[in-house]
Amino acid sequence: MNDIKKMGRPRTFDEKQALLKAMNTFWAKGYDGASLKDLTKAMGISGPSMYAAFGDKRELYLKTIDLYADVDACEPVVIFETEPDIAKAVKGFLQAVIHYAVSRENGAQGCYLASCAIANIDEVEGVAERLDKAIHDTDTRLAARFDLEKQKGNLPSDFPSINRARLMYDMRQSYMFRGRAKWSKATLEEDLDYRVKMIISSS
Repeated sequence: MNDIKKMGRPRTFDEKQALLKAMNTFWAKGYDGASLKDLTKAMGISGPSMYAAFGDKRELYLKTIDLYADVDACEPVVIFETEPDIAKAVKGFLQAVIHYAVSRENGAQGCYLASCAIANIDEVEGVAERLDKAIHDTDTRLAARFDLEKQKGNLPSDFPSINRARLMYDMRQSYMFRGRAKWSKATLEEDLDYRVKMIISSS
């Protein structure tokens, strides 16, 4: 009986879904503009439940950044890593990015890191480190795929893997910015093949 009491009541909500709803609230209102009442209402939980599961507002905000970096930004990278043909892999990455830029189900467009988190990089402790890690981790994963193609002989040995990885990430951010400016999917895809050639060109 004592052991059961120590364990406490099981949580009756989906933590990931609650975090997604908190992220959308921060995205819409900004860190300062999102009140605890806004957040708990969106998440469908009480204040005490929020504190117990996620900590205070700052800790909740940092967890939404972690969630976005680990989940929302992952699909384009996974496509890039798993498509056998390098040109198709690059194109698949960019197509997935464009989809995210213009077709988010919650209505928010653009990149959460670039349009929301970056605004608090100097005000909220922990944001700068997370943004730096998100950028570094993505660059590293993209460059690793180029390095693999070099080992297979599909790319020249002097192919600048990390530079092209950074170029891909920068293109991603550009697409997100343009998506937030309401550019259409068709418009964003107009020069897709040119961009693919730019990224994998050996010159």
